[in-house]
Amino acid sequence: MKLSHLRERLRLLGAAPCHEGRVLRAWAQGRSLDNRHRRAEDFLPKTVRAALPGLFAELDALARVHAEHAGEDGAVRLLVALADGQTVESVLLPRDGVCVSTQVGCAVGCVFCMTGRTGLLRQVDSAEIVAQTVLARRRRPVKKVVFMGMGEPAHNLDNVLEAIAFLGIEGGIGHKNLVFSTVGDRRVFERLPQSTVKPALALSLHTTDPALRRRLLPRAPEIAPDELVELGEIYARRTGYPIQYQWTLLEGINDSEAELNGIVRLLAGKYAVMNLIPYNATEGDGFRRPSWERAAGMARSLHRRGVLAKLRHSAGQDVEGGCGQLRARALGAVSPA
Repeated sequence: MKLSHLRERLRLLGAAPCHEGRVLRAWAQGRSLDNRHRRAEDFLPKTVRAALPGLFAELDALARVHAEHAGEDGAVRLLVALADGQTVESVLLPRDGVCVSTQVGCAVGCVFCMTGRTGLLRQVDSAEIVAQTVLARRRRPVKKVVFMGMGEPAHNLDNVLEAIAFLGIEGGIGHKNLVFSTVGDRRVFERLPQSTVKPALALSLHTTDPALRRRLLPRAPEIAPDELVELGEIYARRTGYPIQYQWTLLEGINDSEAELNGIVRLLAGKYAVMNLIPYNATEGDGFRRPSWERAAGMARSLHRRGVLAKLRHSAGQDVEGGCGQLRARALGAVSPA
């Protein structure tokens, strides 16, 4: 279901813009339409009130928890069943955040990502994206939404931007707390500045070597790291939000001194944060994460050389719940830990 279709249905039921807003805000914020002093539904036309139970049941069915795995870090990885039986992953993050999926599968094929092994099965509609946030809000407060789960948001741009606008307006999420994560696509840099709700941007860099980038992200758009950083810097200065660069640390592949020098060359003086994320092990791909001491040393080195760097745990590493792993395990593609 698309959010535009949901709006159209409410209007066909006789909802004026003020009625539509009341219903959509209640759903997006995961709350009841009840009011302490009177039933808020009394404000709505009778035709809308009569349709609400069925409508909310349909919205609830867009995303249901199929399985959940709690990590020691406070994160909870959810395997979410969509109405057609397909599954995606969402993560309840520490400090009031949620990570949502934008596609069932992914076409980019990052070699270190389980999701990429399955290819793209279908797009996740805008209402299904929002429904993952609603599901999270019914479990804990959500003040930040990152579009960093299964899928490449740039390959589902219309649905993702519709969901971002909805969450930034009806959902009450601060615009800088809506984080659009992408491997890099020129359409993103064209479309996001035109949006009413301009999200923060996270760019998957992973290497400063163009040839290595092509090997690690085999079906990503052909954008060299230098150009990606240049486009990111323009967006950062325009919005006032620093770019979050994502760097999955792979031992012996992108943790070298040459890469550190490349990061300094690209990011020193930029309005940016480098997030170093030790690889979340996936069975059978041959990659390993470097030692924590090595990763911490890289972060310190970047700090000393003028790059704001943060060493981050991938949420739920202790339950081996890297992106796509819960879904693959449920399908029998990965043996349990």
